[in-house]
Amino acid sequence: MCLDFQVTGLVVDQCAIAAPPAGCPGAPVRREDGLMELTDALRSTGAIREFTDAPVTDDVLARVLDNARFAPSGGNAQSWRVVVVKDAGIRAKIRDLYLTGWYEYLAQSRAHLRPWSPVNDRAEESEAIHAVPDIAEAARTAPGFAEHLDQAPVLLVLFADLAALATPDRDFDRYSFAGGASVYPFAWSILLAGREEGLGGVITTMAIREEPAVNALLGATGSLALAGVIALGHPVHQPTKLRRAAVASFTTVDSIDGAPLGGGG
Repeated sequence: MCLDFQVTGLVVDQCAIAAPPAGCPGAPVRREDGLMELTDALRSTGAIREFTDAPVTDDVLARVLDNARFAPSGGNAQSWRVVVVKDAGIRAKIRDLYLTGWYEYLAQSRAHLRPWSPVNDRAEESEAIHAVPDIAEAARTAPGFAEHLDQAPVLLVLFADLAALATPDRDFDRYSFAGGASVYPFAWSILLAGREEGLGGVITTMAIREEPAVNALLGATGSLALAGVIALGHPVHQPTKLRRAAVASFTTVDSIDGAPLGGGG
């Protein structure tokens, strides 16, 4: 089961409900040694945006990063850099910079656009973003994850060293995404490693809209580029089995319009 919530006209897939008793469908499965089964982790590590007040110790966070560092990267360059943001003032500034992109995201979604899609009509995007002041005003009366980003138990800012990225699509006419293959698996591994520790979290990219300001705030210079912000903590609702499209809906044989490959959801 997966719950959908309406947020300012945008459907957000929470993919998290209260954990059922052990043995019930969707209940986390752990081996005799207490570790989570890989398949269960893969099927239950969703985007978590609601956290309890329970702190996450540096020892736990160090374990998460120690396991996540084995993520693959092109040429094993390990081009990631992580800043753990603890200072309340810096956290608040990152939140404010994040909100700029978030309200633009909501404005485009309300206009039935996929935010910043490479195929969007730029004039339609610009017109949609005119609604940002109204959306920001509405958010002040019902603040959510974005407005409380600075209160996440753990706030990680992830950078990628562009000098260490192999980007074979760099010179294509379309926008480049190949370089992300050397940094986002690490971000995903942080969520998986956090799941093992009983944590939940979310990888966000809205702050990239204000990359120069974030970089200046955290002293990221040279070839370091902002790749995202990761919030971690103890989930208010423990995640269970997620809802995703069936394999046959996105996998075909021999060509894009080939026969679908059978598979479960």
